[in-house]
Amino acid sequence: MSDIPGHLLTHPSSFSPSGNNRVSATVGNRCVLTCPSKSNMTMVTWKISPKVGGPCTLGYRADQNKTDRTNCSDSMNWKFRPDRDPALEIRQVGIDHEGNYTCEVVATEGNFHMTYHLTVLVPPRLTMYCDDHGNPVCKAVAGKPAAQILWVLESNSTPKEEGHDNGTVTVLSTFTAYSTNVTNTTCIVSHPAGNQSMTIACHP
Repeated sequence: MSDIPGHLLTHPSSFSPSGNNRVSATVGNRCVLTCPSKSNMTMVTWKISPKVGGPCTLGYRADQNKTDRTNCSDSMNWKFRPDRDPALEIRQVGIDHEGNYTCEVVATEGNFHMTYHLTVLVPPRLTMYCDDHGNPVCKAVAGKPAAQILWVLESNSTPKEEGHDNGTVTVLSTFTAYSTNVTNTTCIVSHPAGNQSMTIACHP
């Protein structure tokens, strides 16, 4: 059993512990990922590994005051001037932006890096209708992650899920009332991108 404390094995002066952050953004919105800004930066690199498509990089070199990009889409760019603020901006978040984003800063006081795992949220479209038996049906279409459907009045319904190729999920729930004199039924869709509700009147 070694009694060497773990912090002796690294060189604190040349390396800072990396942050690993989980962030989420709603599709269509703007997303800004910050990066540790140091006074004497010589180089900044964003390394992006999306779940879909190949990796891309954005780089900045202070000695040449030059930026370069490799395989990055136009929707991703520096938020401001990288010599002042090395934050990355995604102008319109899409499902294909989901993945890992690592910012590496080389400065006179050492190397710093920060990793983000970006999850993209897609709010589902909410629809309601009456089925052939007069039961209210609530449908949360193409949400990511799958939405949860709740009924204001108690129901013994079991939601059905259907996955789509782009990672979204449609959830369908049929309201089955314990008493037949229910007229208005309200369905609540709970989702990280926001909750929605709708009411319908069905006649059995």
